[in-house]
Amino acid sequence: MTDEAVLSLLEKRLGRRHARQRLGIEKDHLAQVFGQGINFFHIENLPLGPAVIRAILMATGLYWRGLRNAAKVQLRQNVIRAPQLPAAFEGFTILQLTDLHVDMSEAAMARVIQLVNDLRYDVCILTGDYRGQTWGPYHAALAGMAKVCAALNGPIYGVLGNHDTILMVPGLEQMGVTMLLNEADVIERGGQRLHLAGVDDAHFYRMDNIEKAADSIPHEEFSILVTHTPEIYRQAAHADFDVLLSGHTHGGQICLPGGIPITLSAVLPRRLGSGAWRHHEMIGYTAVGAGSSVVPVRFNCSPEITLHRLSRESGTPDQ
Repeated sequence: MTDEAVLSLLEKRLGRRHARQRLGIEKDHLAQVFGQGINFFHIENLPLGPAVIRAILMATGLYWRGLRNAAKVQLRQNVIRAPQLPAAFEGFTILQLTDLHVDMSEAAMARVIQLVNDLRYDVCILTGDYRGQTWGPYHAALAGMAKVCAALNGPIYGVLGNHDTILMVPGLEQMGVTMLLNEADVIERGGQRLHLAGVDDAHFYRMDNIEKAADSIPHEEFSILVTHTPEIYRQAAHADFDVLLSGHTHGGQICLPGGIPITLSAVLPRRLGSGAWRHHEMIGYTAVGAGSSVVPVRFNCSPEITLHRLSRESGTPDQ
């Protein structure tokens, strides 16, 4: 389909204002390196960034090691302990895939597909950044996502990241992904309910609208916010969400020994940069992602897909 045909579908799906506003912001800030978004500098938009980083790594002899590291995607398990969880959802499992950048590393995506083929879960969430670049063609990313989605079972929900154009939404939904763009859905089990809300990209395009996403969620009912970036953790906690699941940071991707990130490309406390955390009463998890950004390498930061299990037990989030 042409972009105009896709836009017509988006206007019917999201409303004229959201669709055209998002697409207009994309065009206005195409490949912008400085300004726009939450943080000031966007290395992922730097035209020569990948070539410079690759040249440095190749000169030091580290590039091929980093390439192999990026393909070693692991399954990480996390228990979300929330006593307020409805009893019917005890043991409910959520598979999270984030920051796939499917057109960046074929080996990493083959490993993801291998891992998910052996998994059992109740629902899958995709927390954004399906494309490698932040602008330009997106059809290769959709083709890669089709292979990943074909390996997934059960309901699949997704949100957009800062690498994703809104023009990808119809293609993703044709694959069976329910895209949550400042929207919420209800999952029912045993006469009880869990609310799953998702927001549009909050990092670069700033198209998130938590108030709209949460509007239909009763205050006393259990709710999970799915967002590409954890940078909106304060707003989410004060909007009464019980859990926030996110990605974006890659855990640093290129880290110092001990997993110390050089940069998280995000404005947030470092303790929220990867793994489990808590802010006030809200439980959070920032997945380091299965793919790689800018260059397809990782150092001291293993890529992951994450299997969350909900529990009514008390205690702190698992690390």
